[in-house]
Amino acid sequence: MGLLDGKIADRSEEITDELWETVNKFNKDMVQDYLDNQADLSAKTRPAYRSGLRVFFVWVKENLKDKDFTQIKKKEFQKYLNWLTNRGLSDSAIRFKKSCVSTFCNYVMMMYEEEYPTFRNFTVGLKVVQTGYVHEKVPLTPDEYLNLCQELEHREEWQKLAYLVFSYSTGCRRAEARQLLKEVVDYPAKEKAIKIIDENGKETSAISKQYLTHTIRCKGKSVVGKPRKLKFGEDAMSWLKKWLEIRGEDDCPYMFVVKTKDGNTRQVGEGIFNDWCSGLFTEIVNRRCHPHLFRESRATNLVVYEHKSAEVAQKLLGHEDVSTTKNHYIIKNDADDESDEAFV
Repeated sequence: MGLLDGKIADRSEEITDELWETVNKFNKDMVQDYLDNQADLSAKTRPAYRSGLRVFFVWVKENLKDKDFTQIKKKEFQKYLNWLTNRGLSDSAIRFKKSCVSTFCNYVMMMYEEEYPTFRNFTVGLKVVQTGYVHEKVPLTPDEYLNLCQELEHREEWQKLAYLVFSYSTGCRRAEARQLLKEVVDYPAKEKAIKIIDENGKETSAISKQYLTHTIRCKGKSVVGKPRKLKFGEDAMSWLKKWLEIRGEDDCPYMFVVKTKDGNTRQVGEGIFNDWCSGLFTEIVNRRCHPHLFRESRATNLVVYEHKSAEVAQKLLGHEDVSTTKNHYIIKNDADDESDEAFV
């Protein structure tokens, strides 16, 4: 069976170690050398680059007779790009896979100039065809989110419910959610008097009750990421406590866990969150769900339904610039298009 036969490829597809072992040893060793010397790649980015390179070199094995990469020509790499296009990847996913190979080639040109003086980056000058394949961003409405929570409660899916509400409350990414420790259920609430100005300019007072996590390594420019303490509400705290009550005692310090074959409890991998979303959550909502959807939904609902400012969503999500929040996370319907004012 060929590479991912009969499946739509995606950015994070995995090549098994067993399949990778069948690849040309020279190509495998050079990929490993490249990855071992990329100190600037974060723990999050490195696996993605490894995956992208594995997909390419398994394709080379199956379509170019497993030739050494130093012998690959531009027209052959163009065939690879065409193959990705025909498998239904989004434009961004194809660009990422091309970038993986391009940076690898640049590394070889710079570090192995004496060994391979005639080698050139065979991806240069080749453009990614605009496929138009994109996943439309459709955040969960408050009603959809509430229904999902209620259905998980009805099915007694306590860990999945705790994950959902915590992720939505904090607006965190999956890599951040998996770092959460059990000890947070013992943290005290922080209450703060705040002033709220509504869309009509009227000022009211309210009490903000929130909890802070321990320090979590979030997405950032450095290899280790950006340390932050995430804020979450009373609803998330109550479901986290419920989950631990059901889970009982074990030695694993992490909140979200899986049971191993030998009966031990360990921290979940990010893929588990993907499985929950693509499986049960998608079934309940009746459309595609993924972990990042809760982050987008939280930002959108704060602004569109709760009439908070974009800056509130920005601070919650941890963006450096509010334009990132506005352009990529706050998703409005066409009916909310401000350009309508041009026709008054």
